[in-house]
Amino acid sequence: MKSYQRLRTAAAPSRGCRLEEEEEEGAAPRAAGRLAPCWVGSGLLVAAVLLSAVTVWVLRHVSRGWPLPAPPAECLALRLDVRFETDTRLHVKVSRPPRPRGSPTIPLPAPRLLKAHPSLLQITDAAKPRYEVPLEVPPATKRAENPLYSVEFSREPFGVLLRRRVTGTVLLNTTVAPLIFTDQFLQISTALPSPFLYGLGEHRTKLLHSLNWTTLTLWARDVPPSESLNLYGAHPFYLVMEQGGDAHGVFLLNSNAMEVALQPAPALTWRTIGGILDFYIFLGPDPNMVIQQYQQVIGFPAMPPLWALGFHLCRWGYGSSNETWQTVKAMRNYRIPQDAQWNDIDYMDGYRDFTFDPEKFASLPSLVEDLHKHGQRYVMILDPGISSTNPNGSYWPFDEGLRQGLFINTTQGQPLIGQVWPGFTAFPDFSNQDTHQWWLENLQRFHAQVPFDGLWIDMNEPSNFMDGSEEGCPPGDLDSPPYTPAVLGDSLYAKTVCASAKQSASVHYNLHNLYGLMEAKATASALIQIRGKRPLVISRSTFPSQGRYSGHWLGDNRSQWKDMYYSIPGLLSFSLFGIPLVGADICGFSGGTSEELCTRWMQLGAFYPFARNHNTQKEQAQDPTVFSPAARTAMKDVLLTRYSLLPFLYTLFHRAHLQGDTVARPLFFEFPQDVATYGMDRQFLWGRSLLVTPVLEPGADSVVGYFPRGVWYDFYRGSSVNSSGEMLKMSAPLEHLNLHVREGAVLPTQKPGITSEASRGNPLRLIVALSQRGTAWGDLFWDDGESLDTFERGSYSYLVFNVTQNVFSSIVLHTSAEATDVVIDTLSVFGVREPPSKVLLDGQEKPFSYLDTQVLTVSGLGRGLAQGFSLRWL
Repeated sequence: MKSYQRLRTAAAPSRGCRLEEEEEEGAAPRAAGRLAPCWVGSGLLVAAVLLSAVTVWVLRHVSRGWPLPAPPAECLALRLDVRFETDTRLHVKVSRPPRPRGSPTIPLPAPRLLKAHPSLLQITDAAKPRYEVPLEVPPATKRAENPLYSVEFSREPFGVLLRRRVTGTVLLNTTVAPLIFTDQFLQISTALPSPFLYGLGEHRTKLLHSLNWTTLTLWARDVPPSESLNLYGAHPFYLVMEQGGDAHGVFLLNSNAMEVALQPAPALTWRTIGGILDFYIFLGPDPNMVIQQYQQVIGFPAMPPLWALGFHLCRWGYGSSNETWQTVKAMRNYRIPQDAQWNDIDYMDGYRDFTFDPEKFASLPSLVEDLHKHGQRYVMILDPGISSTNPNGSYWPFDEGLRQGLFINTTQGQPLIGQVWPGFTAFPDFSNQDTHQWWLENLQRFHAQVPFDGLWIDMNEPSNFMDGSEEGCPPGDLDSPPYTPAVLGDSLYAKTVCASAKQSASVHYNLHNLYGLMEAKATASALIQIRGKRPLVISRSTFPSQGRYSGHWLGDNRSQWKDMYYSIPGLLSFSLFGIPLVGADICGFSGGTSEELCTRWMQLGAFYPFARNHNTQKEQAQDPTVFSPAARTAMKDVLLTRYSLLPFLYTLFHRAHLQGDTVARPLFFEFPQDVATYGMDRQFLWGRSLLVTPVLEPGADSVVGYFPRGVWYDFYRGSSVNSSGEMLKMSAPLEHLNLHVREGAVLPTQKPGITSEASRGNPLRLIVALSQRGTAWGDLFWDDGESLDTFERGSYSYLVFNVTQNVFSSIVLHTSAEATDVVIDTLSVFGVREPPSKVLLDGQEKPFSYLDTQVLTVSGLGRGLAQGFSLRWL
């Protein structure tokens, strides 16, 4: 019987919502009016964007002393239009007033969003057209009837207040500092209703941000994850937990370089150097709904193929296809689960895309054929940089891209040449649709030689070993703007291409943060056309809506214990960003691992939504086969546990694809009333019901975890603990990962095989975790695991499991041909308080077992997925 040691609960501190004293000037609106839910058609508000001495001091303090651009030479006249679009979405637009009669007008886009639940705040410059992010947002279908919010505006100081009607909580208050709207510097501030703020990626931080004068910069950059640096992607979205458990989110649809200054008031300042201020505010009211509403704007994530959820293995430095093959064979020999083998850039000929080394990787096509025969897949890396130094006619990717004009150009109209792994390189312009066709043709040519199954797109910030180009960057306000956010390298073109570079859609100054997204879109489309199946794309650089096209890994981490810890807030943050297929390099990428670290990391990594072990060249191998028998067994066992849970995990991804649910989930998402969960990022949930508590420190044989109020069952044995909301100390020997099932859940599991394909035909076991009222609920989505649009075409099965009054019911809501090949064989019910006298399956008595841990097990059910049934215990 597992023993639990009760520890003192460590609750997150509660703070007030008052601004700091030096920021209180102008905090309250002097003249405020309540707006009706309709267009304020002629409301012209003039805001004098003049900085007081106090405001200058505050803003400079936030920006750590960097000088701000000079204030506008004259007051800026702004027009405020407000429209209540849905009950939980507001559209507020601030722009220049109309031009004099006879002047050309600039049409503004109509509000857009389908079945959404946000508010929308858009601030534009009506005097001249400005760049806007080319993100397709579904149009609104109706306006608000009973909005959950109210809006007030202030003329002096100019600002908007958004308030939640039920609680009166002010979610947005932009009167706390002047709005600045110039050509290359836009700034807006708001007070925050609480200090519990999340999101704003990509950064290496704790899940819960510190508001103690923290500046977060958003500008995609190739750099190993480190604290306080702008990393690979840009996600200008945050979620705030309000006092009382409600939540809201704010999304700034802007792709220019920006920084977000967090202040202990609590308050937040957005500072960007281009585009417009285009805000969506999501009213929730719970955090799960906020993320669903956010994804209604940016798009729901793609449904991955089932094999993408298996275990992946890679390293830079296999040296040859034969060495890669030997690793695969060793994994099979030890019967360790593996779905996909990957190769890094060493498979290429001279590091050139769409080639493979004719000597060291001569057997690569045969390796891929062997993988396919064993139900496994092959994934290879691609970098965007295309070698530009080959003799004319010898390298089709460059020759054809040059002929069609598909590369990013300098201001002089010539291909911008930088340097990456193959040497001097040109960079494809993925904002050009013709580039997508060229990318497809290159991949088709290579697939005819090496029939890969998925693609790993790296270096797509885009990364450049030079600053700008081989010729540097030209002088001007794009490469050297009046204000440069706190980017690594102190310039926009540090280790990337010139901001002034020309692309089809705009200048790189505007498109830099979109580069990885645009490449992912082209890559996913190409894979679909080549294979006719669901694509797997894993991208390093990301931007909102990326989940529609790719997953993400957290970059070039290190083999250190703190890196293992930081992977948890990393994957939880990307769950907030609508990219559920996410994970870190298991055991660490750079630096040598240890057996203990790698064993613990394999246990944690087995519960990353995307699970891949990967390391760098010139370090010891770290795949499971190279360790001691004890460590190898521990790694194998936890992977078998993951594979047993694939039906549950796959169903979670279906719900993410269908309605924007998170897969890996912070505890506070399920327990928003429990303030103790707000800062917890050393544990996480799969869905709503499986709690993962890894060991994150060396030399430990126990682990402390928080158990929110309720009954939690040990996943392996079914023993229970009834928590009042407390920290518990649990045994955690090196071979054991603590997993717990939340009361009221039904988890579909399956006898694991060593590939997802082998597992698919095995019988299912349903784990029922009874609530204290004797109830439980769960579901199962099942299809062929790889075909496109199975849900949309109706080619799937969907079952709902329900328990009440000692009766388990399996209800088939939809079925298809794939369901006939699989049977539900076993039902394990946790929390049956008294030994049953008999068990009836569809009225027929059935043998059963009952343990003193209060676990009832019935085997030999033999019920197909297309066949509903009921089981009663008396």
